[in-house]
Amino acid sequence: MGTRPTREAYRVWRQATTRWADDDVYGHMNNARYFELIDTAVNAHLAEATGVDIRTLPAVGVVAEVSCRYFREVGYPDPIDLGLAVERIGTSSIVYRIGIFQGPGDEAAAEGRFVHVYVDNVDREQGRTSTPVPDVIRAVVEPLVVET
Repeated sequence: MGTRPTREAYRVWRQATTRWADDDVYGHMNNARYFELIDTAVNAHLAEATGVDIRTLPAVGVVAEVSCRYFREVGYPDPIDLGLAVERIGTSSIVYRIGIFQGPGDEAAAEGRFVHVYVDNVDREQGRTSTPVPDVIRAVVEPLVVET
């Protein structure tokens, strides 16, 4: 399963509210909810940090990969802290790590991996081609890079 990341491994934070509907029949947060939180942590940070509508940039990030390693259960009713870090910035891609924490303690309950590949923001039916990460995005993710 690997080493559990700690809070010090992440650069920016946001908090999410858990809901009754987040838990599954086993009494812990449903797997699909983790992926929603991971997606929201990345895109909300990009929108807030850039101050622009990231959906209207000439190049947009599409998800090429998402995964999650689970270390312990989380669930309703306690809030969740989401830590965000960048593992790698390429020419047209960014690899993020998202730590999921609930309650006291420094060890993550889960960690997501999220890969954005940037493509031109034109007619989807014609097919999009990969393109460099926009400068406005690169500027707000470079401070998040951590050693792995």
